[in-house]
Parts: sequence; structure tokens; C-alpha cells
Amino acid sequence: MEQIILGGGCFWCLEPVFQALAGVTEVVPGYCGGSLPEPTYEQVCRGDTGHVEVIRVTYDPDQIPCRALLEVFFGSHDPTTPDRQGNDVGPQYASVIFALSPEQLALAQALRSEVAAMFEAPLCTRIEMAGPFWPAEGVHHAYYANNPEQGYCRYVIAPKLAKFRQRYAQWLKQGAGR
Repeated sequence: MEQIILGGGCFWCLEPVFQALAGVTEVVPGYCGGSLPEPTYEQVCRGDTGHVEVIRVTYDPDQIPCRALLEVFFGSHDPTTPDRQGNDVGPQYASVIFALSPEQLALAQALRSEVAAMFEAPLCTRIEMAGPFWPAEGVHHAYYANNPEQGYCRYVIAPKLAKFRQRYAQWLKQGAGR
């Protein structure tokens, strides 16, 4: 098993996308990139800790290669808007790949260069080696699964998830197409 840490806006949005991928065994929402040890959601939301809302993805590279995870990452958020995804604004919503090995770092840099041509605006996705990862509080784990009728889930996450399922059907877990 391998891991990678990805930030592409609210972790509530990224978690269900990556949980639906075949070969992904665990997705943990959390915080990475800042200087404050053991940050809380409230501290990170202030936007002054340097942390980004992220997910730590554990996956089997024999079932889904890291390149496919990164393609899904670039295709499931807007990597051209600095510190913003839709109405979520602030440095905690940055587009960033926190690599856990020099190989991941090189792959992410190469793929960012490849996908840049697919976007009209320049990419702002940061790529850097990961520092400490801090798991988010329990209420943030499986947020979409536990709160599907909540407004943000219905009007932001559900449409994003539907688009993702259509675009990346070949990578979905059995039964995750709904």
C-alpha cells in the first residue's frame, strides 16, 4: 500500500470522490502544510496557520496507479483558482499535492505540466514534499456519507460526485456508479 496527500478545496468534496475509486482502501480528511501542531478545524478555517484541508489517500498501486489518482485529482477540482474552490475561499482551500516520496514529487510535477494544456488559465497547484499530516476531527470523516441531505452536500458535493462518476467510470469500485 502507498499513500499520497491531496488538497483541492474542501475535504468534504474530495473524500467521497477518492473513496469511490477501486484500489483505494482508506481516505482520511485532515490538515497538512502548516506550522501549528495538531491544528483544529476552527484554527485552519481562520486561514493563518498555513494548513490546507487535505485528504490522505491509501491505495494499492497494483489496482490503481498514482498517475490515475493524480489525473482524478486534477479533473475533480479547479486547479486554476488560487486558494479557492467555488464559494470556499481562503488559503486552507489551496490546490496542492503533498508528495510522500521523491518519485511522487517527480510524477506530480510531470503530470501538472501535461494537464496544464487542458486548462485556459494557468495552474496554481502547488507540489511539495509533505510535512506532518494531522487527521481532522471525527465529525469531518465520511461527512458526505453521513450527511447526504445537508445543503452543502446536496448542492455542491452531489453534482461534483455525479460528474466524477461519469468521467472516471473505468476507475470506480464495484457499485460506486450511483
